[in-house]
Amino acid sequence: MASIFSKIINGDIPCYKVAETENFFAFLDINPLAKGHTLVVPKQEIDYIFDIPDNMLGNMMIFSKTIAKAIEQAVPCKRIGIAVIGLEVPHAHIHLIPINHVGDIDFSRKKLTFTQEEYMDTAERIKHFLTW
Repeated sequence: MASIFSKIINGDIPCYKVAETENFFAFLDINPLAKGHTLVVPKQEIDYIFDIPDNMLGNMMIFSKTIAKAIEQAVPCKRIGIAVIGLEVPHAHIHLIPINHVGDIDFSRKKLTFTQEEYMDTAERIKHFLTW
């Protein structure tokens, strides 16, 4: 059975897409810790990040870096924090989270909610700063 991320990639479930390449997909987290919280996933459904082939994992990090640099320009913050947990969805993914303090990346914190317009605006702002 396809993971929820595969369904998002295939367009079966809507998302706020930030970027897409042949091998990777980035979209806003709908349960974010911060405005601009973005998920990066490989299009190939691989459950555990350390099962991703080395070359693909390296390219995923390069893709993530490009997205992180755009988020940094689109959303005021000190840094983009990165987290890989891998328990909640059986599809490898990287969290890119705008942070100002170490506690900003605490997943036990209450998640934020935004309107559809705010999500769309944030995704567009990030896209505006992408450099390929």
